[in-house]
Amino acid sequence: MKIAELQIFTSRPEEQKKFYRDTLGLEVLKETKDTFEIKLGFSLLKFTKKAGATPYHIAFHIQDRQEKQALEWLKERVEIQKSGKDEIVDFSNWDAKSVYFYDEDGTILEFISRRNFNKADTCPFTAEKISGISEIGLATLDIKEKYDFLQRNCGLEMFDGSLQKFCAIGDPQGLIITIDRAEKKWFPVDDKAYSSDFSIKFTHQNSEFHLEYKDDHLEFIK
Repeated sequence: MKIAELQIFTSRPEEQKKFYRDTLGLEVLKETKDTFEIKLGFSLLKFTKKAGATPYHIAFHIQDRQEKQALEWLKERVEIQKSGKDEIVDFSNWDAKSVYFYDEDGTILEFISRRNFNKADTCPFTAEKISGISEIGLATLDIKEKYDFLQRNCGLEMFDGSLQKFCAIGDPQGLIITIDRAEKKWFPVDDKAYSSDFSIKFTHQNSEFHLEYKDDHLEFIK
């Protein structure tokens, strides 16, 4: 599953634009009064203004084995969110390591570095080393319904977890991190998980899909 485009909502587009452009050094491709787009490798991240927008969980791919370089780069710009005492979280069963931090909306962001996914790079870390969107969090009251929809209509499979509190749907290239918002909060910060609306475009098995998540419901966008 390769995420080509993700649209999310913000009540503070100016503050968010300054964070992604000025703090993280990412390229703004298009902007209006109430919208802007950020280039992230093979992905586009689109922001649209909406009153009462709630936070998300989003992960970005970085180069393999660059989590230490990314951590030092981030520490010059943001506060790192730890898991216990750990600034770098080791997901050994995913063959990956991650670093977490917030944006201006309180969305929990993650840089995820896998062991054998992208070509390893020994050069210093820069914003250009972000190679795409890796994950979008989907908080729901019915994980099984969302998994059944994605498996039946898109051919996505369970990567990790179960149909109870947590289910990662997709593959290492792209994941929809589905959690039961009544039973689980976002790792590692233990923040409340909202069923925040979003739309997503992705490819899987040579097919393209465009979905909307709204009011705890998934459907196709025609």
